[in-house]
This record gives sequence, C-alpha cells and structure tokens, in this order.
Amino acid sequence: MSTPTVCVFDYGFGNVRSATRALEHVGAEVHLTADRDVAMHADGLVVPGVGAFAAVMEGLKAARGDQIVGRRLAGGRPVLGICVGQQVMFSRGVEHGVETEGLDQWPGTVELLQAPVVPNMGWARVEVPEGSVLFEGIADERFYFVHSYGAREFPLGTTEDTGRFAAPLVTWSEAGTAEQSDRFVAAVENGPLSATQFHPEKSGEAGLALLRNWVRSL
Repeated sequence: MSTPTVCVFDYGFGNVRSATRALEHVGAEVHLTADRDVAMHADGLVVPGVGAFAAVMEGLKAARGDQIVGRRLAGGRPVLGICVGQQVMFSRGVEHGVETEGLDQWPGTVELLQAPVVPNMGWARVEVPEGSVLFEGIADERFYFVHSYGAREFPLGTTEDTGRFAAPLVTWSEAGTAEQSDRFVAAVENGPLSATQFHPEKSGEAGLALLRNWVRSL
C-alpha cells in the first residue's frame, strides 16, 4: 500500500511547520506548498489558518485556494481545515462588525464566542458523535484550543442524508466556566470535508492520533 500524499497549503496563514511535522510523524508524505497542481492531486489537502477570518480569506483567494478547495470537494477528494481553516468553510464570518464571505461549504456564521473570557485558550474535552472516524479511539481525550471566534450553530441538518454524502457528524465543545459557557462547533466530518477548530498538531498524542485517523482514511 503506497504512502498517502498530503499537501499542507502554504498560503501565508497557519502553523504550517508544526502541521507538516505532525503529518509526517503519522506516516504521510507531506508537501508544504501553494502549488496548484500539487494541491489538486495530493491524496489529502490540509488548509491551516490563524488570525482574522477576513485576512485568511484574502490570503486563500490570492493563492486560488478557494478554487482548489471547491474543485477537490466537487470531486470527492479529502480536505482537512484546521482552526480558522475550519471557520472559513462556513458561509460568513463577522469580526468587529465586519462581515466577510467564507467558502460556503456549510451554512452558518462564525462570530465572537459568548464566554466570560476570550480567547478560549487551553485544553478541553469534546462531545463526539457516534460513528466518528476522526475521533476513533480518542473520544475521551482533550484537545488544544486557542480562538476567540467560532461557529455557535450548525444549521445544516445532521440527522438525514444530505444527498451525495451521509449527514455531517458534528463534534461540539464549550468555552467558559460551569456558571457561564458557550457551546461551539469543535469539529465536522462531512464526506470528503473534515475540519477541527482546535489544533491537532498542538494536541499531543491525541492530536497525532486524530491526524493518523484522517491520513488512514485517505
């Protein structure tokens, strides 16, 4: 069985070196590049992202990442978004009163978390749905988050098939305290498109296990 090839899309935003090392550690042949042909033809594409939603979208479009993601998904080819790389898969982001269009793979809005303290930073558990491939064997583990914004709802139905692919599997987490917390989307598995709000490349052995699960699925 050949080694899966993964392109970590290097468009100027994201922890690309950490992601590359983590993916290599779990057995992928990794190419860190924004080259269109490599990104289109790799077995898996990773879209990292840190910073502001609007800036990440601007960087993606400048590198034609929006086209690459759209065409890969149209052909059923796997994509994994990380942190803001998950956020931009939604229809729009709102930061400081500024609304920015996302990649619109899922309906919904990324907005400021309604938690006592933001950013939401640190290790947290997640609520994993039955049948998850990403979280196989690690559903009870903690993962590392650092973000002030997130998708607080997931409007796309998760109980019926949505046509070509089975209904999305949505993993949730909470920011805040026992007295005041805000629920947000921690991960999504939707056919060829997967994403995590947390950083698997910074989540120790649990994060490596998640990346290993994804690489094995390619």
